[in-house]
Amino acid sequence: MPVHSDLNPDVDDLAPIAPEITAYDERHFVTYLRLLDAEADGADWREVTRIVLHRDPANETDHTRICWESHLARARWMTKIGYRKILEQAAVKVRSTRN
Repeated sequence: MPVHSDLNPDVDDLAPIAPEITAYDERHFVTYLRLLDAEADGADWREVTRIVLHRDPANETDHTRICWESHLARARWMTKIGYRKILEQAAVKVRSTRN
């Protein structure tokens, strides 16, 4: 199941909260990975929002922080639950092509 993701897409104000992988998630797999890498490196959230989320924390601090928190939460969800859903979707697709 090849998924092509823009390496630096713009983001919505809030990440999805759906219990399934969304088209938005698929477009932002790289964004989620970048957020997780930045967190692991201890990067300042303001710098991360400027670079990864294309937001201006100096002018919209609260709004930008909410955007960052939302997307980081979704990235974490992907590591705990979302990845399983991706594997399940791929398995269903493989089984359907064998029949």
